[in-house]
Amino acid sequence: MAEKQFKVVAETGIHARPATLLVQTASRFDSEIHLEYKGKKVNLKSIMGVMSLGVGQGADITISAEGNDANDALNSLEETLKKEGLAE
Repeated sequence: MAEKQFKVVAETGIHARPATLLVQTASRFDSEIHLEYKGKKVNLKSIMGVMSLGVGQGADITISAEGNDANDALNSLEETLKKEGLAE
């Protein structure tokens, strides 16, 4: 299992559009991928799960992946978060 921590810097947090981008990115991989915030963990391939967390600006989140392409998945998600100005 691989995981990375991020701090959400986007003013609007992870709302519908960025959540959709993250779900689309995660869905390209076979690994189990989860997003954790405030002790709640959801499947990052589920738009409803991601939206239910209500991740706002300044939030500390953890993305974890387990499977044969876990590292590739984390790297791709990190790239998406940074490219979109969502997290650092």
